[in-house]
Amino acid sequence: MFSHDITHNLLCRSRRAPSFKGMRLPISQLTIEERQRYRYGSLEQTIRAIRDHRPLDLAAEEWRGRNPGASHADWRSLARSCVVDGLHYDSGPADLQAETISRTVRDGLVVEHVRFNTAPWFRVDGWFLMPERRSGPIPGMVVMHAWGGPMIFGKDRMVNAGRDHPVLVESRKSYSDRYLAEEYARRGYAVIVIDSYHFGERFPRGIGDIPEAFDPYDLTLAEAERMTELGYAQLYMSVKQLNWAGTTWMGVFFGDDSRCVDYLLSRPEVDAARIGCTGLSGGGWRSNFLAALDRRVTASVSVGWMGTGDHQQIYNFSGAIGTFCLLPGVWDRLDLPDLAIIGAPCASMVVVGTQDALLAQTGAREAARRIADGYAWAGCPERFAYHAPPKDHCYDADVQEAAFAWFAHWLKP
Repeated sequence: MFSHDITHNLLCRSRRAPSFKGMRLPISQLTIEERQRYRYGSLEQTIRAIRDHRPLDLAAEEWRGRNPGASHADWRSLARSCVVDGLHYDSGPADLQAETISRTVRDGLVVEHVRFNTAPWFRVDGWFLMPERRSGPIPGMVVMHAWGGPMIFGKDRMVNAGRDHPVLVESRKSYSDRYLAEEYARRGYAVIVIDSYHFGERFPRGIGDIPEAFDPYDLTLAEAERMTELGYAQLYMSVKQLNWAGTTWMGVFFGDDSRCVDYLLSRPEVDAARIGCTGLSGGGWRSNFLAALDRRVTASVSVGWMGTGDHQQIYNFSGAIGTFCLLPGVWDRLDLPDLAIIGAPCASMVVVGTQDALLAQTGAREAARRIADGYAWAGCPERFAYHAPPKDHCYDADVQEAAFAWFAHWLKP
Protein backbone atom coordinates (compact mmCIF):
# COMPACT_ATOMS: atom_id res chain seq x y z
CA MET A 1 0.00 0.00 0.00
CA PHE A 2 1.21 3.52 -0.69
CA SER A 3 -0.36 5.02 2.44
CA HIS A 4 1.42 4.73 5.76
CA ASP A 5 -1.76 5.70 7.60
CA ILE A 6 -3.91 3.30 5.57
CA THR A 7 -1.44 0.46 6.02
CA HIS A 8 -1.45 0.84 9.78
CA ASN A 9 -5.21 1.21 9.70
CA LEU A 10 -5.52 -2.24 8.13
CA LEU A 11 -3.12 -3.75 10.63
CA CYS A 12 -5.03 -2.30 13.56
CA ARG A 13 -8.59 -3.20 12.63
CA SER A 14 -8.72 -6.16 15.00
CA ARG A 15 -7.24 -4.27 17.94
CA ARG A 16 -9.34 -2.71 20.66
CA ALA A 17 -8.18 0.36 22.54
CA PRO A 18 -7.55 -0.27 26.25
CA SER A 19 -10.17 1.32 28.47
CA PHE A 20 -8.95 3.54 31.29
CA LYS A 21 -9.63 6.85 32.93
CA GLY A 22 -7.43 9.75 33.91
CA MET A 23 -4.53 11.52 32.29
CA ARG A 24 -1.76 9.36 33.69
CA LEU A 25 -1.56 5.58 33.44
CA PRO A 26 1.34 3.90 35.29
CA ILE A 27 2.47 0.78 33.51
CA SER A 28 1.89 -1.24 36.68
CA GLN A 29 -1.86 -0.75 36.21
CA LEU A 30 -1.94 -2.32 32.75
CA THR A 31 -2.90 -5.89 31.99
CA ILE A 32 -0.39 -8.19 30.33
CA GLU A 33 -2.35 -7.89 27.08
CA GLU A 34 -2.18 -4.11 27.24
CA ARG A 35 1.52 -4.12 28.00
CA GLN A 36 2.11 -6.25 24.91
CA ARG A 37 0.73 -3.40 22.81
CA TYR A 38 3.61 -1.16 23.80
CA ARG A 39 6.01 -0.22 21.00
CA TYR A 40 9.18 0.76 22.83
CA GLY A 41 10.32 -2.50 24.41
CA SER A 42 12.63 -2.23 27.37
CA LEU A 43 12.58 1.58 27.20
CA GLU A 44 8.79 1.84 27.52
CA GLN A 45 8.79 2.05 31.31
CA THR A 46 11.23 4.94 31.13
CA ILE A 47 8.97 6.78 28.69
CA ARG A 48 5.96 6.15 30.93
CA ALA A 49 7.88 7.49 33.93
CA ILE A 50 8.71 10.67 32.03
CA ARG A 51 5.10 11.07 30.95
CA ASP A 52 3.87 10.51 34.50
CA HIS A 53 6.25 13.26 35.64
CA ARG A 54 4.73 15.88 33.34
CA PRO A 55 3.21 18.84 35.17
CA LEU A 56 0.36 19.31 32.64
CA ASP A 57 -0.05 22.62 34.40
CA LEU A 58 -1.86 24.22 31.46
CA ALA A 59 -4.30 21.38 30.76
CA ALA A 60 -7.68 23.07 31.07
CA GLU A 61 -9.14 20.82 33.75
CA GLU A 62 -6.04 20.88 35.92
CA TRP A 63 -5.55 24.64 35.55
CA ARG A 64 -9.18 25.35 36.44
CA GLY A 65 -8.85 23.20 39.55
CA ARG A 66 -5.89 25.26 40.74
CA ASN A 67 -7.43 28.59 39.73
CA PRO A 68 -11.06 28.56 40.89
CA GLY A 69 -13.03 31.48 39.57
CA ALA A 70 -10.57 32.22 36.75
CA SER A 71 -11.96 32.74 33.28
CA HIS A 72 -11.55 30.80 30.08
CA ALA A 73 -10.01 33.93 28.53
CA ASP A 74 -7.33 34.00 31.24
CA TRP A 75 -6.42 30.38 30.59
CA ARG A 76 -6.65 30.69 26.82
CA SER A 77 -4.07 33.46 26.75
CA LEU A 78 -1.55 31.32 28.66
CA ALA A 79 -2.30 28.11 26.77
CA ARG A 80 -2.21 29.77 23.36
CA SER A 81 1.15 31.38 24.15
CA CYS A 82 2.52 27.97 25.13
CA VAL A 83 1.49 26.45 21.80
CA VAL A 84 2.67 29.39 19.70
CA ASP A 85 6.03 29.40 21.47
CA GLY A 86 6.29 25.64 20.94
CA LEU A 87 5.87 26.01 17.18
CA HIS A 88 9.16 27.96 16.98
CA TYR A 89 8.14 29.54 13.69
CA ASP A 90 7.87 33.17 12.70
CA SER A 91 7.75 34.08 9.03
CA GLY A 92 7.18 37.76 9.69
CA PRO A 93 4.32 39.89 8.37
CA ALA A 94 2.28 38.63 5.44
CA ASP A 95 3.65 39.56 2.02
CA LEU A 96 1.60 37.35 -0.27
CA GLN A 97 2.52 38.87 -3.65
CA ALA A 98 -0.34 36.73 -4.94
CA GLU A 99 -0.89 36.04 -8.62
CA THR A 100 -3.39 34.05 -10.65
CA ILE A 101 -1.67 31.70 -13.09
CA SER A 102 -4.81 30.47 -14.84
CA ARG A 103 -8.58 30.65 -14.56
CA THR A 104 -11.18 28.25 -15.89
CA VAL A 105 -14.91 27.79 -15.44
CA ARG A 106 -16.29 24.24 -15.36
CA ASP A 107 -19.29 22.50 -13.87
CA GLY A 108 -20.54 25.75 -12.35
CA LEU A 109 -17.24 26.44 -10.58
CA VAL A 110 -14.52 29.01 -11.08
CA VAL A 111 -11.18 27.22 -10.68
CA GLU A 112 -8.02 29.29 -10.43
CA HIS A 113 -4.42 28.14 -10.25
CA VAL A 114 -2.91 30.67 -7.84
CA ARG A 115 0.52 31.35 -6.37
CA PHE A 116 1.50 33.31 -3.27
CA ASN A 117 4.11 33.57 -0.53
CA THR A 118 3.53 31.87 2.79
CA ALA A 119 6.96 32.98 4.04
CA PRO A 120 10.02 34.74 2.65
CA TRP A 121 11.35 31.25 1.89
CA PHE A 122 8.14 29.67 0.53
CA ARG A 123 6.20 30.53 -2.61
CA VAL A 124 3.42 27.97 -3.01
CA ASP A 125 0.93 27.01 -5.69
CA GLY A 126 -2.69 26.41 -4.82
CA TRP A 127 -6.20 25.95 -6.12
CA PHE A 128 -8.76 28.64 -5.44
CA LEU A 129 -12.36 27.71 -6.16
CA MET A 130 -15.73 29.42 -5.88
CA PRO A 131 -19.19 29.03 -7.37
CA GLU A 132 -19.57 30.73 -10.73
CA ARG A 133 -22.88 32.22 -9.65
CA ARG A 134 -22.77 34.08 -6.36
CA SER A 135 -24.06 37.29 -4.85
CA GLY A 136 -22.04 39.39 -2.45
CA PRO A 137 -19.09 38.17 -0.38
CA ILE A 138 -19.25 34.46 0.43
CA PRO A 139 -17.72 32.38 3.26
CA GLY A 140 -14.13 31.24 2.85
CA MET A 141 -12.80 27.74 3.52
CA VAL A 142 -9.29 26.36 4.00
CA VAL A 143 -9.39 22.70 2.93
CA MET A 144 -6.42 20.54 3.96
CA HIS A 145 -5.34 17.26 2.44
CA ALA A 146 -4.46 14.26 4.62
CA TRP A 147 -0.98 13.21 5.64
CA GLY A 148 -1.29 9.53 4.77
CA GLY A 149 -1.60 8.64 1.12
CA PRO A 150 0.40 9.45 -2.01
CA MET A 151 2.93 12.00 -0.76
CA ILE A 152 3.78 12.99 -4.34
CA PHE A 153 0.33 14.61 -4.47
CA GLY A 154 -1.25 17.10 -2.09
CA LYS A 155 -3.71 19.72 -3.34
CA ASP A 156 -4.53 17.55 -6.37
CA ARG A 157 -6.19 15.05 -4.05
CA MET A 158 -8.76 17.74 -3.25
CA VAL A 159 -9.31 19.28 -6.72
CA ASN A 160 -9.63 17.84 -10.21
CA ALA A 161 -6.46 19.12 -11.86
CA GLY A 162 -7.49 17.82 -15.28
CA ARG A 163 -5.26 14.77 -14.94
CA ASP A 164 -5.59 11.65 -12.82
CA HIS A 165 -3.49 8.82 -11.48
CA PRO A 166 -4.29 5.44 -9.90
CA VAL A 167 -2.94 6.53 -6.51
CA LEU A 168 -5.26 9.55 -6.59
CA VAL A 169 -8.19 7.31 -7.47
CA GLU A 170 -7.30 5.16 -4.46
CA SER A 171 -6.97 8.13 -2.10
CA ARG A 172 -10.36 9.50 -3.13
CA LYS A 173 -12.06 6.39 -1.78
CA SER A 174 -11.78 7.97 1.66
CA TYR A 175 -13.95 10.81 0.31
CA SER A 176 -16.59 8.70 -1.50
CA ASP A 177 -14.69 9.27 -4.76
CA ARG A 178 -15.23 13.02 -4.46
CA TYR A 179 -12.90 16.01 -4.70
CA LEU A 180 -13.52 17.54 -1.29
CA ALA A 181 -12.58 21.14 -2.16
CA GLU A 182 -14.98 21.10 -5.09
CA GLU A 183 -17.80 19.83 -2.90
CA TYR A 184 -17.38 22.84 -0.63
CA ALA A 185 -17.20 25.26 -3.55
CA ARG A 186 -20.45 23.82 -4.93
CA ARG A 187 -22.09 24.62 -1.62
CA GLY A 188 -21.23 28.28 -1.79
CA TYR A 189 -17.74 28.58 -0.32
CA ALA A 190 -14.60 30.22 -1.65
CA VAL A 191 -11.98 27.51 -1.11
CA ILE A 192 -8.20 27.55 -0.96
CA VAL A 193 -6.07 24.39 -0.90
CA ILE A 194 -2.29 24.14 -1.17
CA ASP A 195 0.37 21.45 -1.07
CA SER A 196 1.60 21.19 2.49
CA TYR A 197 5.31 21.01 3.19
CA HIS A 198 6.86 17.78 1.81
CA PHE A 199 3.83 17.02 -0.41
CA GLY A 200 2.99 17.48 -4.08
CA GLU A 201 5.12 20.16 -5.69
CA ARG A 202 6.90 20.58 -2.34
CA PHE A 203 7.89 16.90 -2.25
CA PRO A 204 11.67 16.58 -1.65
CA ARG A 205 13.73 16.09 -4.78
CA GLY A 206 17.39 15.38 -5.42
CA ILE A 207 17.93 13.45 -2.20
CA GLY A 208 18.44 9.73 -1.75
CA ASP A 209 17.08 7.96 -4.80
CA ILE A 210 14.58 10.73 -5.57
CA PRO A 211 15.43 12.41 -8.89
CA GLU A 212 15.97 16.15 -9.22
CA ALA A 213 12.82 16.51 -11.31
CA PHE A 214 9.86 14.33 -12.25
CA ASP A 215 6.18 14.64 -13.13
CA PRO A 216 4.18 12.46 -10.70
CA TYR A 217 1.42 12.01 -13.27
CA ASP A 218 3.89 10.31 -15.61
CA LEU A 219 4.87 7.64 -13.06
CA THR A 220 3.54 4.12 -13.27
CA LEU A 221 1.62 2.83 -10.26
CA ALA A 222 4.68 0.94 -9.02
CA GLU A 223 6.89 3.99 -9.53
CA ALA A 224 4.44 6.24 -7.71
CA GLU A 225 4.25 3.87 -4.75
CA ARG A 226 8.04 3.63 -4.66
CA MET A 227 8.39 7.41 -4.81
CA THR A 228 6.03 7.79 -1.87
CA GLU A 229 8.08 5.25 0.09
CA LEU A 230 11.20 7.27 -0.66
CA GLY A 231 9.42 10.40 0.56
CA TYR A 232 8.42 8.76 3.82
CA ALA A 233 12.02 7.60 4.24
CA GLN A 234 13.07 11.27 4.38
CA LEU A 235 10.75 12.20 7.26
CA TYR A 236 13.30 11.81 10.02
CA MET A 237 15.84 13.78 8.00
CA SER A 238 13.26 16.51 7.53
CA VAL A 239 12.54 16.70 11.26
CA LYS A 240 16.26 16.99 11.98
CA GLN A 241 16.73 19.66 9.35
CA LEU A 242 13.75 21.70 10.54
CA ASN A 243 14.86 21.43 14.17
CA TRP A 244 18.40 22.41 13.18
CA ALA A 245 16.96 25.42 11.35
CA GLY A 246 15.23 26.33 14.61
CA THR A 247 11.66 25.33 13.86
CA THR A 248 9.15 22.47 13.83
CA TRP A 249 7.09 20.71 11.21
CA MET A 250 3.84 21.88 12.78
CA GLY A 251 5.21 25.41 12.87
CA VAL A 252 5.64 25.31 9.09
CA PHE A 253 2.17 23.77 8.68
CA PHE A 254 0.50 26.43 10.80
CA GLY A 255 2.44 29.22 9.11
CA ASP A 256 1.29 28.00 5.70
CA ASP A 257 -2.30 27.44 6.79
CA SER A 258 -2.57 30.85 8.42
CA ARG A 259 -1.29 32.43 5.21
CA CYS A 260 -4.10 30.62 3.40
CA VAL A 261 -6.49 32.61 5.59
CA ASP A 262 -4.58 35.75 4.55
CA TYR A 263 -5.06 34.75 0.93
CA LEU A 264 -8.81 34.27 1.39
CA LEU A 265 -9.07 37.67 3.02
CA SER A 266 -7.19 39.24 0.11
CA ARG A 267 -10.00 38.20 -2.22
CA PRO A 268 -12.91 40.64 -2.55
CA GLU A 269 -15.26 37.68 -3.10
CA VAL A 270 -14.68 36.46 0.50
CA ASP A 271 -16.49 37.57 3.64
CA ALA A 272 -13.73 38.08 6.24
CA ALA A 273 -16.14 37.41 9.11
CA ARG A 274 -16.98 33.90 7.87
CA ILE A 275 -13.89 31.69 7.57
CA GLY A 276 -13.79 27.93 8.10
CA CYS A 277 -11.26 25.13 7.91
CA THR A 278 -11.47 21.36 7.60
CA GLY A 279 -9.48 18.24 6.81
CA LEU A 280 -9.05 14.52 7.39
CA SER A 281 -6.35 12.85 9.50
CA GLY A 282 -3.25 15.05 9.30
CA GLY A 283 -5.56 17.65 7.76
CA GLY A 284 -7.82 17.27 10.79
CA TRP A 285 -4.82 17.82 13.06
CA ARG A 286 -3.94 20.98 11.12
CA SER A 287 -7.56 22.13 11.41
CA ASN A 288 -7.30 21.78 15.19
CA PHE A 289 -4.27 24.07 15.23
CA LEU A 290 -5.61 26.65 12.80
CA ALA A 291 -8.90 26.93 14.68
CA ALA A 292 -7.04 27.19 17.99
CA LEU A 293 -4.46 29.80 17.03
CA ASP A 294 -5.95 31.93 14.23
CA ARG A 295 -8.79 34.00 15.63
CA ARG A 296 -10.03 34.80 12.14
CA VAL A 297 -11.31 31.22 11.81
CA THR A 298 -14.90 31.11 13.03
CA ALA A 299 -15.83 27.46 12.35
CA SER A 300 -13.97 24.18 11.88
CA VAL A 301 -14.55 20.49 11.29
CA SER A 302 -11.68 18.19 12.26
CA VAL A 303 -12.05 14.64 10.99
CA GLY A 304 -10.02 11.66 12.18
CA TRP A 305 -7.58 13.19 14.66
CA MET A 306 -8.61 13.74 18.23
CA GLY A 307 -7.94 11.87 21.45
CA THR A 308 -5.81 12.15 24.55
CA GLY A 309 -2.04 11.76 24.54
CA ASP A 310 -1.92 8.88 26.99
CA HIS A 311 -4.63 6.84 25.28
CA GLN A 312 -2.93 7.27 21.93
CA GLN A 313 0.57 6.51 23.22
CA ILE A 314 -0.60 3.14 24.44
CA TYR A 315 -2.96 2.32 21.61
CA ASN A 316 -1.20 3.36 18.43
CA PHE A 317 1.64 5.82 18.89
CA SER A 318 3.81 4.54 16.05
CA GLY A 319 1.05 4.58 13.46
CA ALA A 320 -0.87 7.72 14.39
CA ILE A 321 1.70 10.15 15.78
CA GLY A 322 3.37 11.70 12.75
CA THR A 323 6.46 13.85 12.66
CA PHE A 324 4.20 16.89 12.41
CA CYS A 325 2.87 16.16 15.92
CA LEU A 326 6.19 16.65 17.71
CA LEU A 327 6.25 19.79 19.85
CA PRO A 328 8.67 19.65 22.80
CA GLY A 329 7.61 22.04 25.53
CA VAL A 330 3.93 21.72 24.66
CA TRP A 331 2.71 18.20 25.37
CA ASP A 332 4.24 18.20 28.85
CA ARG A 333 1.95 21.12 29.70
CA LEU A 334 -1.14 20.58 27.52
CA ASP A 335 -3.11 17.66 26.16
CA LEU A 336 -4.64 17.29 22.70
CA PRO A 337 -8.23 18.30 23.58
CA ASP A 338 -6.89 21.56 25.00
CA LEU A 339 -6.24 22.67 21.41
CA ALA A 340 -9.96 22.67 20.70
CA ILE A 341 -10.71 24.44 23.99
CA ILE A 342 -8.21 27.18 23.11
CA GLY A 343 -10.22 27.77 19.94
CA ALA A 344 -13.49 28.57 21.73
CA PRO A 345 -15.71 30.33 20.73
CA CYS A 346 -14.79 29.03 17.24
CA ALA A 347 -17.62 26.67 16.29
CA SER A 348 -15.83 23.31 16.38
CA MET A 349 -17.07 19.91 15.27
CA VAL A 350 -14.80 16.94 16.00
CA VAL A 351 -15.43 13.75 14.03
CA VAL A 352 -13.97 10.36 15.01
CA GLY A 353 -15.54 7.28 13.46
CA THR A 354 -16.32 4.44 15.84
CA GLN A 355 -14.54 2.05 13.47
CA ASP A 356 -11.46 4.24 13.05
CA ALA A 357 -8.63 1.88 13.99
CA LEU A 358 -6.09 4.68 13.92
CA LEU A 359 -7.43 6.30 17.10
CA ALA A 360 -8.27 4.97 20.55
CA GLN A 361 -12.02 5.23 20.91
CA THR A 362 -11.84 5.62 24.69
CA GLY A 363 -9.41 8.47 24.19
CA ALA A 364 -11.61 10.14 21.59
CA ARG A 365 -14.62 10.03 23.91
CA GLU A 366 -12.59 11.34 26.83
CA ALA A 367 -11.27 14.17 24.67
CA ALA A 368 -14.81 15.04 23.61
CA ARG A 369 -15.90 15.19 27.25
CA ARG A 370 -13.08 17.57 28.12
CA ILE A 371 -13.74 19.78 25.10
CA ALA A 372 -17.44 19.96 25.92
CA ASP A 373 -16.60 20.99 29.48
CA GLY A 374 -14.17 23.58 28.15
CA TYR A 375 -16.74 25.09 25.80
CA ALA A 376 -19.25 25.25 28.64
CA TRP A 377 -16.59 27.05 30.71
CA ALA A 378 -16.13 29.49 27.82
CA GLY A 379 -19.88 30.16 27.85
CA CYS A 380 -20.63 28.70 24.42
CA PRO A 381 -21.48 24.99 24.83
CA GLU A 382 -23.57 25.03 21.65
CA ARG A 383 -20.49 25.79 19.58
CA PHE A 384 -18.95 22.34 20.11
CA ALA A 385 -20.19 19.06 18.65
CA TYR A 386 -18.73 15.56 18.75
CA HIS A 387 -19.77 13.32 15.87
CA ALA A 388 -19.00 9.61 16.12
CA PRO A 389 -20.47 7.88 13.05
CA PRO A 390 -20.03 4.14 12.43
CA LYS A 391 -17.16 4.85 10.03
CA ASP A 392 -13.50 4.05 9.63
CA HIS A 393 -10.76 6.62 8.95
CA CYS A 394 -12.57 8.60 6.26
CA TYR A 395 -14.30 11.81 5.23
CA ASP A 396 -16.95 10.09 3.13
CA ALA A 397 -20.25 11.41 1.80
CA ASP A 398 -22.07 10.90 5.12
CA VAL A 399 -19.36 12.70 7.10
CA GLN A 400 -19.35 15.43 4.47
CA GLU A 401 -23.07 15.98 4.88
CA ALA A 402 -22.64 16.40 8.63
CA ALA A 403 -19.79 18.85 8.03
CA PHE A 404 -21.79 20.78 5.42
CA ALA A 405 -24.67 21.16 7.89
CA TRP A 406 -22.31 22.36 10.63
CA PHE A 407 -20.69 24.98 8.42
CA ALA A 408 -24.03 26.08 6.96
CA HIS A 409 -25.30 26.72 10.48
CA TRP A 410 -22.30 28.77 11.60
CA LEU A 411 -21.01 30.40 8.40
CA LYS A 412 -24.11 31.16 6.39
CA PRO A 413 -26.73 33.79 7.35
